[in-house]
Amino acid sequence: MTAIKHALQRDIFTPNDERLLSIVNVCKAGKKKKNCFLCATVTTERPVQVRVVKVKKSDKGDFYKRQMAWELRDLAEVDAKDASKENPEFDLHFEKVYRWVASSTAEKNSFISCIWKLNQRYLRKKVEFVNVSSQLLEELPKAEESVPSGESQSVAGGDEDALDDYQELNAREEQDIEGMMEVCEYAISNAEAFAEKLSRELQVLDGANIQSIMASEKQVNILMQLLDEALSEVDTIEGKLSSYEEMLQSVKEQMDQISQSNRLIQISNTNNGKLLDEIQFLVNYMDLSKGHIRALQDGDLSSPKGIEACINASEALLQCMNVALRPGHEKLMAVKQQQHLFTELRDTFARRLTNHLNNVFVHQGHDQSSTLSQHTAELTLPKHSPLHRDLLRYAKLMEWLKNTQREKYDGLSRTYVDYMTRLYEREIKDFFEVAKIKMAGTTKEGKGNKFATLPRKESALKQETESLHGSSGKLTGSTSSLNKLAVQGSSSRRSQSSSLLDMGNMSASDLDVADRTKFDKIFEQVLSELEPLCLAEQDFISKFFKLQQHPTLAQGEVESDGGVPSRQPPAGEHRHSMSLTEKDMVRLMMNKIFQSIETELNSLIALGDKIDSFHSLYMLVKMSHHVWTAQNVDPASYLSTTLGNVLVTVKRNFDKCISGQIRQMEEVKISKKSKVGILPFVTGFEEFAELAETIFRNAERRGDLDKAYVKLIRAVFMNVEKVANESQKTPRDVVMMENFHHIFSTQSRLKISCLETERREAKHKYTDHLQAYVINSLGQPLEKLNHFFEGVEARVAQGVREEEVSYQLAFNKQELRKVIKEYPGKEVKKGLDNLYKKVDKHLCEEESLLQVVWHSMQDEFIRQYKHFEGLIGRCYPGSGITMEFTIGDMLEYFSSIAQSH
Repeated sequence: MTAIKHALQRDIFTPNDERLLSIVNVCKAGKKKKNCFLCATVTTERPVQVRVVKVKKSDKGDFYKRQMAWELRDLAEVDAKDASKENPEFDLHFEKVYRWVASSTAEKNSFISCIWKLNQRYLRKKVEFVNVSSQLLEELPKAEESVPSGESQSVAGGDEDALDDYQELNAREEQDIEGMMEVCEYAISNAEAFAEKLSRELQVLDGANIQSIMASEKQVNILMQLLDEALSEVDTIEGKLSSYEEMLQSVKEQMDQISQSNRLIQISNTNNGKLLDEIQFLVNYMDLSKGHIRALQDGDLSSPKGIEACINASEALLQCMNVALRPGHEKLMAVKQQQHLFTELRDTFARRLTNHLNNVFVHQGHDQSSTLSQHTAELTLPKHSPLHRDLLRYAKLMEWLKNTQREKYDGLSRTYVDYMTRLYEREIKDFFEVAKIKMAGTTKEGKGNKFATLPRKESALKQETESLHGSSGKLTGSTSSLNKLAVQGSSSRRSQSSSLLDMGNMSASDLDVADRTKFDKIFEQVLSELEPLCLAEQDFISKFFKLQQHPTLAQGEVESDGGVPSRQPPAGEHRHSMSLTEKDMVRLMMNKIFQSIETELNSLIALGDKIDSFHSLYMLVKMSHHVWTAQNVDPASYLSTTLGNVLVTVKRNFDKCISGQIRQMEEVKISKKSKVGILPFVTGFEEFAELAETIFRNAERRGDLDKAYVKLIRAVFMNVEKVANESQKTPRDVVMMENFHHIFSTQSRLKISCLETERREAKHKYTDHLQAYVINSLGQPLEKLNHFFEGVEARVAQGVREEEVSYQLAFNKQELRKVIKEYPGKEVKKGLDNLYKKVDKHLCEEESLLQVVWHSMQDEFIRQYKHFEGLIGRCYPGSGITMEFTIGDMLEYFSSIAQSH
């Protein structure tokens, strides 16, 4: 430990002019054992500074470095943990508590003892020692008590020197010693002589000192006399000071009284200033002008100026009522009176405003209903923009009423909804009655006014259409007389529900394209009239009732304007605070006001669908477009929701129409006595596709039509095969060939992309059945020749060599010549002529496939001829047997037969 102490002194403390007094090897309590040294040091220069330094061995080498230092004056307490038992732990309380564990109890005690002595010498017992053995602390006090007070300093110095192994000389001491040794050079060789010389000089100095003291005795007496005179002067001055102090005491008391008065005056001024601020606050924020009071009590709610004055007065009243009062203001009588006045003004004005707006609703409702007569003959809805413009002047007052009197606001909302519900119900009902009249009239206007009984009174029409009205918009009861009007007339009139069969059996003029176009225009006009009506009403409701499509303020949320303090409204004022959003309120009001629109639309759709099921195509396109437009404007609007619901009904009718066409295909029956030709539902599909492509051009719901196309074409394919299998008059291949050729031609012309697969399939079926029909038909003109060569091919297939077939009894050369002689050119031409006539009977004129089939038969006949020639050459070589006619003869036969017919 001594070696470490010397090393630390040399390397760390000497360069910093410090002396190391004590050292202890420690580590932190409760942590990984990382040893370090705590050192007690003092500086060598005055004033002396005492420190506790933490020294740690460097990680990069064997040298030590100074890590942390504390001033001993910052040490508050030394805790040795246990005074009776040996315990290496101790705590040092600086700015925080440092807990240490010494390597041994002896080192700990030595370090604490050194701290104790430094505390006694330099800090005047400032540090508190806890749990330290009394024996450890008794040595220094006893030493101090055993020596006179004048020698205590030297004792302490001796104790301090005892702590060190050596004490360095300062520079002046070194110079004095060196000077003395230069004078007495023999001091080194003869120390005793040097000591004796020093002793003699010391005695001489002592004698001189005594003589000097004795010579100065007279001066000392003079000094003492001067001191006595100074003391008497001091006593005189103290007396005068006492008298002055007595005089100043009264002045001090007077000044204290003046200071107390000034303090009270300052407090009074401060209180007066605060009181003035409170009064100004109440006057500024709780004073309502007389003009505002008159406007609230008697203001004109009819004129624009009067409305503007009422708006300003109501806003000022609301600000006064919502002022955030400071604690204690509620107890002031003036404040209570003002609040009572504000409450009375609020209730009075709210009552006046409610009564006035109720009268405005009733009056405007009657004025609007008086204009309905001019719209009954036209397919237009009355405009409500004048009503909305007049009422929007009261929008700010409605907002005020909403914030102050929620019950009256809700009552006005209900009143408006009730009046407008009745008004719109009459307008919409009359509007749809006119639409139904015009829609039913489309079936007669194209017929030269055959029906003179259609224009009738609206009351009669209303009775006729009652069966079409219902809560769900579905048709109820038996067919109404309005529907009878729509379908009555000559026996050539088409049925109420069109079908692919009907379209296939009618000419283009009988399809009433003009009627359907007019129906499309009527339906478009109905939707075009409803759309701006609903949007305008929804926009008005949002603005007038201040329902701006965002959540309402929750209870306790308060808005303020212009920096005016505002308070939370009383709990009673928000008892109607809605859990619904304002968006939901708009939707509920719109649903109530226009509750008849969806029903009337469904009724109109049902009527149109009953008149002509293909009207559902027009309605699907128009309704889809209007739904798409409404959703672009506001996806959650009433119009978007309602039209979306009606669109579901239209789509359902469209699907029902497609299913009905498929069902009628399955129920089709053909005549057993006449040829089939192009089936009516095949022609009907062509005209349906033409109509649908015209209607759905650039439509939003093209996908619905594509799905319907696929369903219809699959049903057409299936039922064409079904009819072909059941056909008795016309061969199956002819039925398949003609109808699939027609389907293929239709799809190629219309270029329907979703039916490309079916188009290729139709072409494939047409080609296959054409080939099958040609092959089956050509077996008849050369029937025996065909049978003969089939037998030849059968022998070859059984393993007989081709050149040995002529040795077979049934197929020798004589039999071949016999068969060939039965088919001279004249006989072949006759057979082909009969074949042409038979094919002509099988094929229908509409498809014009006779020449196509005849050309295919020519090609197939030539192919068979070449095949027979080849068999003769291989199986009867060198026989010189040939057919009675050539290929040139055959071409001439086919051409002449075709030209003759």
